[in-house]
Amino acid sequence: MANVKASTQYKREHKADYGREKIEILYQDQWLCVINKPAGLLSVPYPGSKVRTAQSVLEDLLRKQGTVNAKHKPFVVHRLDRDTSGVMMFALTEQAQKKIMDSWHQMVTERLYHAIGENSSKSNLADEGLIDNPLAQNAHNVGFVPKAGDVDEKGKAFKTVPARTHFKMILKGTTHTLFELSLDTGKKNQIRAHLAAHGYTLAGDEEHRAKTDYFHRLCLHARTLEFDHPFTKEHMKFEVPEPDEWSDYVKKGDAHPQPTLWSNIYLDKSNKRKSNYAKIDLGTKRLSAKDKAHLNFIESGKKHR
Repeated sequence: MANVKASTQYKREHKADYGREKIEILYQDQWLCVINKPAGLLSVPYPGSKVRTAQSVLEDLLRKQGTVNAKHKPFVVHRLDRDTSGVMMFALTEQAQKKIMDSWHQMVTERLYHAIGENSSKSNLADEGLIDNPLAQNAHNVGFVPKAGDVDEKGKAFKTVPARTHFKMILKGTTHTLFELSLDTGKKNQIRAHLAAHGYTLAGDEEHRAKTDYFHRLCLHARTLEFDHPFTKEHMKFEVPEPDEWSDYVKKGDAHPQPTLWSNIYLDKSNKRKSNYAKIDLGTKRLSAKDKAHLNFIESGKKHR
């Protein structure tokens, strides 16, 4: 059995609805459905997985309505990361799925995200602008911005893809900043990787080594989805605000930040605490399989043989 992530173990012990997260249907017709997805729930299953997802929860709800059949069920058109909450769309027929996916960039007129980033000595963004750093994925399939000279475990330069994120600081505090963001491209971990690369790691972002986790979740929320309906042509807008506590937190600042679980421990299959894996030598020497297992996701993706 693989090591249990410290954040996952925390949620199991403290999150009241862990494993039973509910979705909220914001809109539904014969072609599509718009939902509000909670943080902690996968959007869709990954290959070979049978875990609970927003797609399966929606299908169960439609089944209770008596509307599910082989041709009428939730079909994927886009995704939100597991730890990202907010507005998400599903097609309800294969025809609708194809039409939506073929015209996504034309029919969707606005997608806005809100996020809390940690201020740091490396923070280097203006109040608003565009981040266009190309993205790579490390050995753990986590998106990040590679630095000049970074190579993978085979000693080769990371393959990158173009990525463009528009950002605006809507509230600046002493320890954190609340961002509004929109995407020209929808790459995996795009917002998280882009802000982390510019000194604003998202609060609660275990994969990019956040130093604060006040809300015990990734502070990234898909707030707005605005589009022209692919069949009726009606202009539609759905907006679910992030929790009010986010702006209160940014305004007050985190005067006494608590150490994040993942900066101090990891849990093995017996849930026993182990040593601080952040202290492992991150030089260029070849690491043992045991050491690699203890590295954080971003650092381990950059190691080379």
